[in-house]
Amino acid sequence: MKYLVVSDNHGKRAVLENLFAHYKDEVDYMIHCGDSEFDADDPLWQGVFVVTGNCDYDNNYHQNLVIETPLDKILVTHGHLYDVRFGLNRLSLKAQEVGANLTLFGHTHQIACEKSGDCLFLNPGSIAQPRGTILEKSYCIIESTKDEFNVQYFRNDFTKISNLSFIFKK
Repeated sequence: MKYLVVSDNHGKRAVLENLFAHYKDEVDYMIHCGDSEFDADDPLWQGVFVVTGNCDYDNNYHQNLVIETPLDKILVTHGHLYDVRFGLNRLSLKAQEVGANLTLFGHTHQIACEKSGDCLFLNPGSIAQPRGTILEKSYCIIESTKDEFNVQYFRNDFTKISNLSFIFKK
């Protein structure tokens, strides 16, 4: 299974249109972790799993989604409701509650990828406004197999960030 994960475009429409068009036939799931600043019924979201962020003011978004694929149980949230700026403790409890083995979030605009227990926690960074020590406008592709997650981060021009590639055993 291949998952495209993106977050925090903050109103920049063209970058998402290009991204979704580029990958529409290459990935199994497209996931947006919030702060798009678009309406929940925007045609852009056709075929995309999307949650609300703290800068999304349409009440028709979900706060969390649980996606069950043939290989994984994925929790998707923005992260602001779980105080992810201060650690993953609250988000980890939610992941355990729903039985997720992959948890995707945004909010911090910082690339993050760590395995804790049986769950991989991943932030794709921001496709428009990166923060922190890695100042790349980024998104992520996760290739999931029966045994592992292969994670590759990309710039918004579709080029690999070569030093941001990881393999995690399930």
